Amino acid sequence: MNSKMRFLAIPFLFFSFLLSSAKSVTYNVQSYGAKSDGRSDSTNSFLSAWAAACASVAPATIYVPPGRFLVGGASFWGQNCKNNAITIRIDGTLVAPSDYNVLGHTGNWLKFERVNGLSIYGGTLDGQGTGLWACKNSGKHCPQGATSLGFYNSNKVLVSGLSSLNSQFFHINLDGCQNTRLEGVKISAPENSPNTDGIHVQSSSGVTITNSHIGTGDDCISLGPGSSNMWIENINCGPGHGISIGSLGSNLQEPGVKNVTL
Repeated sequence: MNSKMRFLAIPFLFFSFLLSSAKSVTYNVQSYGAKSDGRSDSTNSFLSAWAAACASVAPATIYVPPGRFLVGGASFWGQNCKNNAITIRIDGTLVAPSDYNVLGHTGNWLKFERVNGLSIYGGTLDGQGTGLWACKNSGKHCPQGATSLGFYNSNKVLVSGLSSLNSQFFHINLDGCQNTRLEGVKISAPENSPNTDGIHVQSSSGVTITNSHIGTGDDCISLGPGSSNMWIENINCGPGHGISIGSLGSNLQEPGVKNVTL
């Protein structure tokens, strides 16, 4: 190889290295011990897959294959992730513990905190909330219950084609989030299920919710303090209490709700 060809080959090889290093890597939760029988606790397997994806310098995909995966309370933290392009692709169903006391006081079943550039595609979340609803409807002293899927202080989140069934409390909660998009979401709980808001938003801006079917025992979509610059379109709501703006004015410094387009 002459010197001119060597000169041309060096940048080409470097460019090829950059392309190969940018290729997405996939982490299957079953490779970390997750069982699809709906009975074995797979919580640590999901957390391990998240840790691997978070540590990857290349875009990463966490894959959940068909089957039912029992997952207890899990928090996925993103502030130390080495990439801003994590995808969770779900072909199966994540199942919450049937005993509502396991999650009843935790606030969230699946919690994402300080994530940036997260996309979730497909799949089903089964919150198994029927036991807690019965407790609440009986007038007994019961825990509040867990929100099925919560995002906190996060940016550039996409949730597409996800189904959420029978949450103990809210189905999806966005708090302190920016530039978040929910599309093609299906949410289902009976009309007599208490406090099962479909999507709750507060202290968040740049949220888009489109092309979704929401049926619950409470608000289909509820907007709390600090919700702004929102676009909500093509929502099939029922059963449910519609799209609500509420629980405002608890203190004089509380931010309001503004620039919401329905």
